[in-house]
Amino acid sequence: MSHIKSLVFSALTAALLLSSVSVAPAQVSVGVGIGVAPVCPYGYFDYAPYDCAPYGYYGPDWFNGGLFIGAGPWFHGPRGFYGHVDNRYDPRNGYHGPLPARGAQPFNHFQGNEARDGQGHVGTANHSPAAEHSAGAQGGRRR
Repeated sequence: MSHIKSLVFSALTAALLLSSVSVAPAQVSVGVGIGVAPVCPYGYFDYAPYDCAPYGYYGPDWFNGGLFIGAGPWFHGPRGFYGHVDNRYDPRNGYHGPLPARGAQPFNHFQGNEARDGQGHVGTANHSPAAEHSAGAQGGRRR
């Protein structure tokens, strides 16, 4: 009989100990790292592999204080932004010219013919590209 009492007591003790143990809920985390924005003297294209855009592709409205506001996953411009680009310099439109050289001189003769938002969608800007002038690009990254 004492053996049975001992087993019952052990079982009750184990049940009490197990019921007091808290179980943490499973934590699942999913993330996609896009990495650091490309550093390009005149910005970079808004589509993978985010190559440096050539001189004259982006208009001055894509720069704030001489710094590129970003495109694609690194776009940091205002909501509803559509800035002018010269899509003749887009490889998807047949451009096969050179990429910009590091440290190239700022442009001041932009001739935009299309407006895009920060994700590459074509739209309508609220101003004409004819009046755009640039103090120049000072690198392809934000401060």
